[in-house]
Amino acid sequence: MSRPAVVVDGVSKRYRLYHERNQSLKATVLRRRRARYEEFWALSDVSFEIAPGRTFGLIGENGSGKSTLLKCLARILRPERGTVTVDGRLSALLELGAGFHPELSGRENVYLNGAILGLSRRDLDARFDDIVAFSGLEHFIDTPVKGYSSGMYVRLGFAVAINVEPEVLLVDEVLAVGDAEFQQRCAEKFDELRRAGRTIVIVTHAMDSIRNLCDEVALLEHGTLRALGPAATVINDYEDSVHANRRADGVGWRWGTGEAEIERVEFLDATGRAVTHVRTGDPLVVRVHLAAAEPIEQPVLGLGVHTLDGVQVTGPNLREAGLVPDRFVGRGHIDHRIPRVPLLPGTYDFSALLYDYTITRAVDARIRAFRFDVIHGDPAEEHGVVTLGGTWDLAGLADGR
Repeated sequence: MSRPAVVVDGVSKRYRLYHERNQSLKATVLRRRRARYEEFWALSDVSFEIAPGRTFGLIGENGSGKSTLLKCLARILRPERGTVTVDGRLSALLELGAGFHPELSGRENVYLNGAILGLSRRDLDARFDDIVAFSGLEHFIDTPVKGYSSGMYVRLGFAVAINVEPEVLLVDEVLAVGDAEFQQRCAEKFDELRRAGRTIVIVTHAMDSIRNLCDEVALLEHGTLRALGPAATVINDYEDSVHANRRADGVGWRWGTGEAEIERVEFLDATGRAVTHVRTGDPLVVRVHLAAAEPIEQPVLGLGVHTLDGVQVTGPNLREAGLVPDRFVGRGHIDHRIPRVPLLPGTYDFSALLYDYTITRAVDARIRAFRFDVIHGDPAEEHGVVTLGGTWDLAGLADGR
């Protein structure tokens, strides 16, 4: 078997968090004491290996140690304990415009950045046109980069980093930069590097990108390695833990006559357990709890589902279903059963509205007051808001005609 491309062995990294820092030697003498600080371990005994040609993701909450670990891999930081071994040429894109001089043009910065990455002038001459074409900045390449937008910075830096033909490429939080065409170009380049046997390590909060690009994922939590394994498995478990304690109550707004009240809305899984997220394709019950001190004649309950940017996905109600009760008084609940959730991964706002039979007078309308998450399930689709639930049939290709 070939040796690993990357070996992280017992790596621990410490920072000092200063509460009171002496700004000069004079201050130290006058105060007669050293600066006060406490130690913070950003990484604690982290170990794993990455095989050649694999795309590896680092995930976790802010402050979990992802970027610190990536900087240790890039040899920007030196760990207090443990070792990092990288086999082959290393290229890293860790920060916006890292290695760029703002007063120099894009052209000059390509040569500067390439030299930092170990390429000769001849190598850069041979690759310059490909780098510029990939960045899409042909019209700005002779303009000082201080006038570039953040997206232009990253595009040029990314173009240099991946065109030096590295054995190991490190990428930190830049996958979402650029338009759809540039992101597609990046995805194709990642695939090209993988097929060429290159190793890629990615840090990003974009779970869809990690899921689509990575073979394996490491989950960091407060500097400790919590999980390591196939991308889909680790990401699914991580998303479950992130949403486990989330409250369903959102902000939203409310109005109505007040004759009755929507007390709360619950989301129940197949076992009847209250949850704040569900997978695409799983069963779900939306339970609306009602209270009315006086009888309400022919109340109509409706639900609304919106994306976070305000697009209404659906809005079923009892009247359209032909199930309007004659009257309601006291306390009770109404269930809306969904055999298979058709929503694709994302966060959605739910509304619950109680109207009279004409649906012109709101008794209690709680608009976008309940928030809910959908994560990857079956089918494992990515694009849009809902799945059509269709199936594919390739029988027509059987004979090649």
